Amino acid sequence: MPSPEQILQIVSELAASWTWKMETRQPEPNRIDVVLPSPADLVPFVVGLRVQRLGYLSTITGLDPGVDSGHLELLYHFCPGPAVINLRLTVPRDGARVPTLTEIIPSAESAEREVREMFGVTFDGLRNADPLYLPDDWPAGVYPLRKDFDGNGRLKLA
Repeated sequence: MPSPEQILQIVSELAASWTWKMETRQPEPNRIDVVLPSPADLVPFVVGLRVQRLGYLSTITGLDPGVDSGHLELLYHFCPGPAVINLRLTVPRDGARVPTLTEIIPSAESAEREVREMFGVTFDGLRNADPLYLPDDWPAGVYPLRKDFDGNGRLKLA
């Protein structure tokens, strides 16, 4: 297995070789963040990581910077040994759609279902979109991990 430094170098080179160079950040010595320009870049970049045998998908994290931002952020965490590769993807707050990774990483299904349920992101091609945690009678369009959720199953009113 390559060293953490070699892994980060491989990821940097992969990002730099893209048709349009992707922004990379190294916030910690064993971590690299790759900012994906659009949802269309997700699957090809993940395939590139898989071809290089750079770790497994640990989880997908949804972030809500707030209603005023107009967007959500998705972080795809890959863990090749002691290194961490984060793919950062910004999506619109309303109508967010990204391709599923389940065709290349079947275990991505549960993380995608959770992000769909908690943040309202649609994963195109996800075969099973049934809720994981919320009851069947949960109100449509109410996402409990968004900042506009009031904790009582309702949206906060301005």
